[in-house]
Amino acid sequence: MFILIKNADIYAPEPLGISSLLISHDKIAWLGKNFPAEATLPDLEIIDAAGKILIPGIVDGHVHVIGGGGEGGFATRTSELVLSDMVKGGVTTVVGLLGTDDVTRSTGALIAKTNAIRAEGMSAWAMTGSYQLPVKSLCGGVRDDIALLEPVIGVGEVALSDHRSSQPTFEEFMRLAAAARVGGMLSGKAGVVNVHLGDAPSGLDYLFRAAETEIPPSQFIPTHMNRNPELFKEACRYGAMGGYVDLTTSTTPQFLEEGEVECGRALAELLAAGVPAERISFSSDGQGSMPAFDAAGNLTGLTIGRVTSIFETMRSTVKNYDLPLETMVRVVSTTAADHCKLPGKGHIKEGYDADLILLEADGLGLNTLFARGRKMMSGGRPLVKGTFE
Repeated sequence: MFILIKNADIYAPEPLGISSLLISHDKIAWLGKNFPAEATLPDLEIIDAAGKILIPGIVDGHVHVIGGGGEGGFATRTSELVLSDMVKGGVTTVVGLLGTDDVTRSTGALIAKTNAIRAEGMSAWAMTGSYQLPVKSLCGGVRDDIALLEPVIGVGEVALSDHRSSQPTFEEFMRLAAAARVGGMLSGKAGVVNVHLGDAPSGLDYLFRAAETEIPPSQFIPTHMNRNPELFKEACRYGAMGGYVDLTTSTTPQFLEEGEVECGRALAELLAAGVPAERISFSSDGQGSMPAFDAAGNLTGLTIGRVTSIFETMRSTVKNYDLPLETMVRVVSTTAADHCKLPGKGHIKEGYDADLILLEADGLGLNTLFARGRKMMSGGRPLVKGTFE
């Protein structure tokens, strides 16, 4: 079965203008202006995408795919990610991880869910570890997990500057980064360290110190960098000196009232500060709990992050901050795919996976979604559900 998408305004992420592409099974088989075999290729479905924009599927690098939370007791453990949420949010690839709870949740369960997402037609990878050090590994160590477990591309989210972290020393943190780096080298993976940043005044201290060592800034994915104004100021400085900045799109009115920097504004300010889009990403913190604590550290409220928040934030950012669509595509897809070395992801190129979104040119509404060549949304209507939905 072949699918020819014609006359689309393609952002790959770089703008290609009005072009066409051919999907063969799960890959982009051809990309150009006039497909030469349109009249002769058998079993060819043709989609006329005139008046629509084609971009790569969203890559969400921070999702609690087996649920998160638990900070308010067992009843506050959040639910697993479901396929229909990915489809509704234009997300074709996720990187799953554990957060606070590595007691009732495990890396083994995370890898099982990663494989389940793949079996349902989407793409997924995982991180070993959690907020805590030492890491509860499956193969005897972080280096071993990354090198030997195919879906595992790094470690995290390791908590720093947060009352829920294990309060690691700088030396412990750097030994973890070194192990992840070597595990990545041995297996041809990114070997990244996903770093959860909390609200404590220590902020990015460890990452600024790490920048003075032989471990390069590209080894780290510091996330939640827009969670308060002070941390965001440090994020601008860290990004300008070569670091990577991940912004969290899931939010609440309370978080914004308390000083969280809205993602669109954060992106505009980072770009103005000289941080390139190639080092900025949006992630959702999907299915993670979003707890609110008082000054004494007591839980006062709880809601859930959603993978759909990235697409919603992309649309509002283009509208409110007049940023180029090419920039937005990099931030929601290409940067995370490249930094995490996810093969075939984040670009529209021949030989890459057919993870594609067709948007309405007027308003950027989500019209059609392909994941690994399979049509999962058409006319704005999801065509698939998960196994137990």
